[in-house]
Amino acid sequence: MRKALTIEAENTARFRMVESQPLGTGEVRVRVRHVGLCGSDLNTYRGLNPLVALPRIPGHEIGGEILEAGEGVGPTMGVGARVIVMPYTNCGTCSSCRKGRLNACRYNRTLGVQQDGGLADEIVLPQEKLILNDTLEPHRLALVEPLSVGFHAVERGRVEKGDKVAVIGCGMIGMGALIGAVAKGAEVLAIDMSEKKLEIARAFGASVTVNGRTEDVAARVAEWTNGDGVDVAVEAVGLPETFVQAIDLACFAGRVVYIGYSKAPVTYDTKFFNLKELDIMGSRNATMDDFTTVIAHLEKIGDTADLLISKVFPFDEAEAAFPYWRESPDALKIVIERG
Repeated sequence: MRKALTIEAENTARFRMVESQPLGTGEVRVRVRHVGLCGSDLNTYRGLNPLVALPRIPGHEIGGEILEAGEGVGPTMGVGARVIVMPYTNCGTCSSCRKGRLNACRYNRTLGVQQDGGLADEIVLPQEKLILNDTLEPHRLALVEPLSVGFHAVERGRVEKGDKVAVIGCGMIGMGALIGAVAKGAEVLAIDMSEKKLEIARAFGASVTVNGRTEDVAARVAEWTNGDGVDVAVEAVGLPETFVQAIDLACFAGRVVYIGYSKAPVTYDTKFFNLKELDIMGSRNATMDDFTTVIAHLEKIGDTADLLISKVFPFDEAEAAFPYWRESPDALKIVIERG
């Protein structure tokens, strides 16, 4: 048996004992050391995640160490080695997989979303879903996956040096997009309703920050771009109004990238799709290349990465993390840590 935190119903999460997972050929048993809580986990807790059926063990931002390797596992996957988890599945045969876009597999089942995740003592995973890493501090392993999702959105938006990019939402995924765009040499305007998050956005290179609660976002963007609009608008909130806002903020011949999921329907004045001749793209999960890029970036920035972590909860107190986060709009990344 293993101890796991389970979201049982809306606003209800508690520990319970669940069956240990058998170790199959090519699989590795990982002792979970750090789990980052994602905005999607919070939405699951609040009953707002359209992709999740309850009950569910959350957690897909996972860093740990190998406890046991099954038959057929390569010699590099030794006991005690530290690993980062790629939490997605891919069938290998659907149209996305055939195009090499495994991150968008039609039948993907992300840990903690379509299947139980990593907020448990241990988890069994295929060896190909583990990335060995002994260079990052252990708690920073849990930052790799969410930042990679933002970096992937930057790749989808074809962000280049000199582009002006608006990032709508400075949660962890939006911060990944911001950091990724800055790393490309773009100028970034960050939009959020939390002054604390905007402060962190500036620390990671945002040229301009706009408080969507107190400022006229469209006017600030127009001023910043001489009335043109931004080359790339990245939506990282998941609300109908921010989906529409991204279209409004993009320039003619601009690009729009959607990362967020809206549970409510979105209504558009679609003429701007055509008049602006926009490239509108979805962005889902991340690729191995995105993970590799983020790992290298985290190694480069060192302790600065810890600005992204708002609070750390011991594993045995993880039940308190969700109500804390629900009442803490300024919180960015919540990490669950076990000694």
